[in-house]
Amino acid sequence: MNLNKGMIIGNLTRDPESRTTPQGAVVTSFSVATNMVWTDANGQKQEKAEYHNVVAWRKLAEICTQYLKKGSKVYIEGRLQTRDWEGQDGVKRYRTEIVAENMIMLDRASGGGGGNFAPAGNESPASTPSQSDESQPAPTESEGEEEIKIENIPF
Repeated sequence: MNLNKGMIIGNLTRDPESRTTPQGAVVTSFSVATNMVWTDANGQKQEKAEYHNVVAWRKLAEICTQYLKKGSKVYIEGRLQTRDWEGQDGVKRYRTEIVAENMIMLDRASGGGGGNFAPAGNESPASTPSQSDESQPAPTESEGEEEIKIENIPF
């Protein structure tokens, strides 16, 4: 059995960049920073940021381009993929990225809530995603929204 899954919660470091392939598929790329905080042996607080390259395809790419911006807090789930190419200087280069299969906006949006966007059914990650059904109805603007806290996420 094999498993290739990456899950991160972090903030976009730049606005998503979208382009269209010659075959007409939309692809969007962006970077997400995750922070780790710990106390070292001397009792000093330490922090380290990791930067993750993310690529989304087709409808999920369009959604990311439309709704995400630099600083947005997101949950990204997908598979890890490493690409290689030869640079103009003749040196072989590598880039590891998360090919997004699911994206949840975690910011409070003005006038609306975050969304959960994932592929429908057992389609491939590059297939058209749809908004998944929630087990509870979404709050209306008059009800307000409850803030999502990392401590309450069950994973």
